Amino acid sequence: MNPMNQRALKAIALGSSLLAVALGAVSMQAQSKIPYPSMAPLDQYLMADRNAEIALARSAAPDSISHDATILVLGPHGYETAVEGKNGFVCAVERGWMAPFDNSQFWNPKIRGPLCFNPPAVRSILPMTYKRTEMVLAGRSKAQIMEGIATFAKKELPPLEPGALTYMLSKDAYLTDDGDHNMAHLMFYTALVDATVWGADLPKSPIMLNPQFAREGIDVFLVLTGMWSDGTPAPVNN
Repeated sequence: MNPMNQRALKAIALGSSLLAVALGAVSMQAQSKIPYPSMAPLDQYLMADRNAEIALARSAAPDSISHDATILVLGPHGYETAVEGKNGFVCAVERGWMAPFDNSQFWNPKIRGPLCFNPPAVRSILPMTYKRTEMVLAGRSKAQIMEGIATFAKKELPPLEPGALTYMLSKDAYLTDDGDHNMAHLMFYTALVDATVWGADLPKSPIMLNPQFAREGIDVFLVLTGMWSDGTPAPVNN
């Protein structure tokens, strides 16, 4: 090989190396901008005080509903029944991994989302909470969870029942690092529809479309209530 060709090959090799370094730096910089790029240690998601988690779960709905509801708490192996209810409702405190998969808060260990499922939602929506949590606690990656929940939705998830809804009216919820961290609302579950038939996401509309379960063929409509579970006024920023 003549000297000119050798110099050309060295220049190409050097250029490739510099490009790889540059791309690596860009990738690391992009990752550094993601506030919660991966799961934190499990104990950061758990609540040490079991009674505090029970109280937080109950605060999702008015006492007339949550007082006789079944209460779940999150343990190291999944959700456990802490209190047996008798009205068909189930209340729990969800963590960030119940958010849409592309949500920046997905692995945020501070997220505490108290909610109470009505009986139709207990049967057709709560199984999603159990399944996602099961996979998270088994150490699955986000990609594996996405794949697993898609299979679960096709083969095992019961059909969506009419009237499925959840209450999320707790004053003490922490739903995001942004803004006021909280919002008093109800969530209604439907088959995938054109959001405009609900008037969702229009100016001054109290209804928003949440793509939480869109991959599973379920729309989630958030309806702002302007009232916390204790009956006091809640801010409505829309």
